[in-house]
Amino acid sequence: MPTGRRQKVLERLAALEQQAEIGGGQDRIDKQHKAGKHTARERIELLLDAGSFVEMDKLVTHRCTDFGMQDKAVPGDGVVTGYGLVDGRTVFVFAQDFTVFGGSLSGAFAEKICKVMDHATRVGAPVVGLNDSGGARIQEGVVSLAGYAEIFTRNTLASGVVPQISLILGPCAGGAVYSPAITDFVVMAQQTSFMFITGPDVIKTVTHEEVTQEDLGGAMRHASTSGVAHFACDDERQAIATVRALLSYLPQNNLEKAPIVRSDDPWDRRDPALATLVPDEATKPYDIKAVIAAIVDEGNLLEVHEHFARNIVVGFARLDGQAVGIVANQPAVLAGCLDIDASTKAGRFVRFCDAFNVPIVTFVDVPGFLPGTRQEHGGIIRHGAKLLYAYAEATVPKLTVITRKAYGGAYDVMGSKHVRADLNFAWPTAEIAVMGPEGAVNIVYRQELSKSTDPAQAARDYAELYRDTFANPFKAAELGYVDEVLRPEDTRPRLIQGLRMLASKRAHNPPRKHGNIPL
Repeated sequence: MPTGRRQKVLERLAALEQQAEIGGGQDRIDKQHKAGKHTARERIELLLDAGSFVEMDKLVTHRCTDFGMQDKAVPGDGVVTGYGLVDGRTVFVFAQDFTVFGGSLSGAFAEKICKVMDHATRVGAPVVGLNDSGGARIQEGVVSLAGYAEIFTRNTLASGVVPQISLILGPCAGGAVYSPAITDFVVMAQQTSFMFITGPDVIKTVTHEEVTQEDLGGAMRHASTSGVAHFACDDERQAIATVRALLSYLPQNNLEKAPIVRSDDPWDRRDPALATLVPDEATKPYDIKAVIAAIVDEGNLLEVHEHFARNIVVGFARLDGQAVGIVANQPAVLAGCLDIDASTKAGRFVRFCDAFNVPIVTFVDVPGFLPGTRQEHGGIIRHGAKLLYAYAEATVPKLTVITRKAYGGAYDVMGSKHVRADLNFAWPTAEIAVMGPEGAVNIVYRQELSKSTDPAQAARDYAELYRDTFANPFKAAELGYVDEVLRPEDTRPRLIQGLRMLASKRAHNPPRKHGNIPL
């Protein structure tokens, strides 16, 4: 190629690259910053290790020739795609650029996203999507709708193969919300991110309800009410930092084991405080997070769904450096009862851990399923069965600690030996029975109570007898349903010893296309 021609080509390349990097122009970038938001490229820089990003399809443009769009092509077409490193491990990423056509999705835009998702599935690496889009590009009509469906299909096929994380950092409305909904985790930034199928204006027209964007589909609304968002962060920086922290607990794909990092927390550390953290009174609340903090490495728990269904706690922690998934009843909220939301929340988390080889550690203090017509009519049977199904299906190492109560069907559901838990422990004051002593005496000792001259005192005496005879861990230990009655302070070392033993666990479910979980 002649020197002059080469120079011309290089100048054209540089101009196109510069155009791609500035997106919709400096004015729109300034508006993005004024709204408290970063640009797509700035977000990628925050997410990935410095200097590791490799961009793909930087010069792609849309192919729409209607509505004068042929004269409005921008290199990159409103989405930045590629791959890089997070803590030295490969991660694929796409970041929607609101400065270009409002981040609206075109056919070419969708193809770029599909390409990085296909690469991620082939090489076995996580996908992180940074969403900030006005929705489908109207000028492209059904082409944009087809593009969304192509993305949804890849989300579905990648599910359980590579971790998928969605960051919502601006609007996400209409059909666009279904891609994040299929992914494993949704992270939102407060005040600047919104998710909804139909916006406030449409709702007002159809149902005459008046609602703000924040109350309809803001970060805290989805984190606390709908359960769509797993994390609601103060701002974009915290949201992106949360994703980096989350990735540190996850394997690259379903064929790898959960990561193990070096820990300075002694594996055989015994915390005497555990002996007094759980009150002797069975009805007195306490914070299960204090128990978890006393056991896991450095007391660190990355809680998932912190604001949703707070009667159960789920999240990631480490034991001797081994990443584990934590599931724990929370006696401080609804006495730790399982309800519809708690069952769905925990069931989905257990299935994620099982898909990606993350051992599950369960802390049990559950008086049963929440009673009431609202729960029954809402389908607590079906939703509770989701959690039961998830535990029974899981083949990863499963370790369970009963700290206090384990009553009725909730005992079965919460990682019992009968749903294939590997190691089951109980603290000495644990109560394992069909129901609590106070309720049981009215059935078991009904005739004796009817003949008593002091029924109240007799009820207390029989409750104590029932507790000594049935509602303790020793009967379950005699039957092998509990492997060991543990002193609380021995819990950490025993769990770690169990994880070491189970490191080579091999378990497989019967061959099938897939099960039929009661959705």
